[in-house]
Amino acid sequence: MVVGGGCSIVWFRRDLRVEDNPALAAGVRAGSVVAVFIWAPEEEGPYYPGRVSRWWLKQSLSHLDSSLRSLGTALVAKRSTDSVSSLLELVKATGATQLFFNHLYDPLSLIRDHRAKEVLTAQGVTVRSFNADLLYEPWEVSDEQGRPFTTFADFWERCLSMPFDPEAPLLPPKRIISGDISRCPSDTLVFEDESEKGSNALLARAWSPGWSNADKALTTFINGPLIEYSENRRKADSATTSFLSPHLHFGEVSVRKLFHLVRIKQVLWANEGNKAGEESVNLFLKSIGLREYSRYMSFNHPYSLERPLLGHLKFFPWVVDENYFKAWRQGRTGYPLVDAGMRELWATGWLHDRIRVVVSSFFVKVLQLPWRWGMKYFWDTLLDADLESDALGWQYISGTLPDGREFDRIDNPQVDFK
Repeated sequence: MVVGGGCSIVWFRRDLRVEDNPALAAGVRAGSVVAVFIWAPEEEGPYYPGRVSRWWLKQSLSHLDSSLRSLGTALVAKRSTDSVSSLLELVKATGATQLFFNHLYDPLSLIRDHRAKEVLTAQGVTVRSFNADLLYEPWEVSDEQGRPFTTFADFWERCLSMPFDPEAPLLPPKRIISGDISRCPSDTLVFEDESEKGSNALLARAWSPGWSNADKALTTFINGPLIEYSENRRKADSATTSFLSPHLHFGEVSVRKLFHLVRIKQVLWANEGNKAGEESVNLFLKSIGLREYSRYMSFNHPYSLERPLLGHLKFFPWVVDENYFKAWRQGRTGYPLVDAGMRELWATGWLHDRIRVVVSSFFVKVLQLPWRWGMKYFWDTLLDADLESDALGWQYISGTLPDGREFDRIDNPQVDFK
């Protein structure tokens, strides 16, 4: 049994915010809190975070630490190759009797979280986990027979007609009583090497990571571009989307808060008879729904990151050609729209949704390269790299989902989208 001051460890992962954070709220309710972030990228196997993703994480953690300090505590940062072992050490160093964290849904995290519960419970620690990333947990959404849905349309229709609304977002704590962290000093976390610093400096001109910046970006979008989203979202040459996806990936903004604020606009515009505004809301909510569905698929089909959901496509004769792959990566295919997109991705870590469709469709349908190669390259280069969303997107484009695109449907790589 663990003895000591009875404080709670709040384990931050991809929930880097103090607002609407159920694990943090539970820790604050229980008494004193030790806020912890464990950097163990080797645990991610082949999905070690890319340069721009690591840059974002570094800024976001600094922002979170400042927020926690203003509330009365600090973020304890640990470098590790085994998160569960590090949690055990922190329990022993702080005398914590409780561990709180928010759910993740990718296969590696599900295994790690199960192990954390087993190991720490065996040590007498009370472990509780929460939903901070989704409107509804994957096991809450099922068909009449209690089975998981196999198409997005059916899944999203059920989400929008659930008998209970998503929980209301929680306010940030007014203050946090700090647990004793004198025996667990933070490690220095290194997120970039010297060769990456120059390129990373350019990112700060375009992006402001951190949960309160995410909140500003959310407000800006809802009170601005959202109303014309249905008309403008396909325009790849201007700021027509929300730019919230990196904030969402790192959990700097709450999906529940986003959903509630957009729903308020929906009611307002419906009352005003604003049809364009209503259509925009429905389309934007659908994009939130696709993010939900990506976690749902990952939870119900853990192998979907590695192999097609339609089993008969397992043996599709992909062209294994490193030269094609290199030409695509470097923007040297000879197709201007594809090449411009790939060069933008390399330079900025960002691609408009429409251009993502164009370059990935070209990759799979024209070059006929294995979709997993493209997914891994997106993982390495995107600011909003997100395993579940990227796997869903690439499987959809490849036609390997039950409701994916037909394989012979090709987006024209030579026309612009207006």
